Amino acid sequence: MRLERLNNDKIKIFLTFDDLVDRGLSKEDLWHDSLKVHQLFRDMIEEASDELGFEANGPIAVEVYSLQAQGMVVIVTRDVEEIDFDDEEFVDDYIEMQVTLDESDDIFYEFQTFEDVIQLSTRLISNNITTGTLYSYNNRFYLLFEDEGPIQTEDFVSILAEFGNPSTITTYRVEEYGKKLMNQEAIKQIYNIFIDKTKNL
Repeated sequence: MRLERLNNDKIKIFLTFDDLVDRGLSKEDLWHDSLKVHQLFRDMIEEASDELGFEANGPIAVEVYSLQAQGMVVIVTRDVEEIDFDDEEFVDDYIEMQVTLDESDDIFYEFQTFEDVIQLSTRLISNNITTGTLYSYNNRFYLLFEDEGPIQTEDFVSILAEFGNPSTITTYRVEEYGKKLMNQEAIKQIYNIFIDKTKNL
C-alpha cells in the first residue's frame, strides 16, 4: 500500500490486489457494503493518520478506482466544514463514509524514462501488440492500453511490470494536465522510429 498526500484535505492510496488478499478481501468484496470493506477503509485512514498526519474525524468521501489486473487507487477527501463540532463527545470516533466505486478495463502504466518505453516496445512488438496512447506528465511517461490484444491480461501486465509500475494517478488527471505524445498505436510508432530504423530510410 502506498500513501500520498494531495492537499490538506485529500489523500491518495494505491492498493495492489496482493494488499487486498493480505487483508482477506477480494476485488469483488469492494462492490459490497460489508463490515470487512468498512474495516479496510478504517485501517487505511488509520495508516494515513500515522504516516501523513491525515486526521479524518467526521464525514469523508472515498472514491475507489479499480484498475484491471493492477490494483486500485483510493482517493479520500475529508469535508471539515460539515463536521458538527458542537457535539464534541462524538467527534473523536465518528467517521461517516460516502463510498463511490468506479471500475476501468484500461491498463495504465507509469515509466520513469523514455528509454524504458523504447525497451518495452521491443517486447510488446514481439507479442504482436502495437496499440497504446503515450502521455508525459511531471517528468514521467504514461501508457494507456484500452485493449491488450492477443495475449492474456496477466502476461501483458507482467511484461509492463518489467519496465514500469502501475500508475497511482488516474487517466483523467494525466489526460487533463499532461501532454499526449502519441495517439493510438504508440508502441508501433515508437518501435518504428527508435528500433526499426530501416523503415525510415
